[in-house]
Amino acid sequence: METLQLKIEGMHCDGCVRSVTRMLSAVPGVDRVEVSLAENKAGVSYDPAKTGVAEFKRAVERAGFKAP
Repeated sequence: METLQLKIEGMHCDGCVRSVTRMLSAVPGVDRVEVSLAENKAGVSYDPAKTGVAEFKRAVERAGFKAP
């Protein structure tokens, strides 16, 4: 497992955090997700053989936010 910190833009409330958490958690290969509204970032623990940064960015964008 590897861990990645991903910057998230556009979150304003706990509902935003839940949306991002749900979308990232649904990516195959993701083990754990911790999203921080105060820090505008997500920590993702994942299997690099199954997924990676590009999939995480797409998941964040599908939730309606940006991951630069």
